[in-house]
Amino acid sequence: MNYFYFGLDLGQTHDYSALAVVEFAEPVVDRFDYISYLRTQRKLDPTFSVRHLQRFPLGTSYPDVVRATRELTRRPEVRKKCTLVVDGTGVGKPVVDLVHEADFECDVVPVSITPGLAARRDKGWWYVPKRDLIGVMQVLLEQRRVRIAQDLREVQRVIEEFMAIESKAGESGVQFGAWRNGAHDDLALAVALACWRAKGCERKIGERGDGRLI
Repeated sequence: MNYFYFGLDLGQTHDYSALAVVEFAEPVVDRFDYISYLRTQRKLDPTFSVRHLQRFPLGTSYPDVVRATRELTRRPEVRKKCTLVVDGTGVGKPVVDLVHEADFECDVVPVSITPGLAARRDKGWWYVPKRDLIGVMQVLLEQRRVRIAQDLREVQRVIEEFMAIESKAGESGVQFGAWRNGAHDDLALAVALACWRAKGCERKIGERGDGRLI
């Protein structure tokens, strides 16, 4: 069964809030596939398909963003088979509490993006280095496992955002961001949040264990 991961990047005064929906599809293993695997020992990798991209206008209230996101999670094709990954980095716990209080019919995973070196979980929150989010996307793109529906209105914008993300050395190590004046990375981060969570939960045919995040 396919599963859906929602990435919600909550913007602040001069940043956009953005929402991405990624469909996670595990490989279908039939007799032919399994025999092929036994012969080649080639792992069968899940795919990540971006099905929805939405950048909310500047000034959109957090309750309106939460309401629109909740409506999407209740569509029949994704209802009760989705996870919402919400970035609460700048907005903090009160805004994330709005999400918890909105009665989403899916798992909610709050994330704070950090300049640290390793991801950790504390009191229900994930603290994830930005380089981990970008690193996951780099791996998936290199493996050609990310697909973006070409009829999405924001497809060109999200491609430009990924291309604008650069690395630079800082006091806490290498940092990633859209450093150019006027550049944004909200849509790219929304996709990365969804893919990061999905990647952590993937299982590969031919590997022991499922690597699931707890």
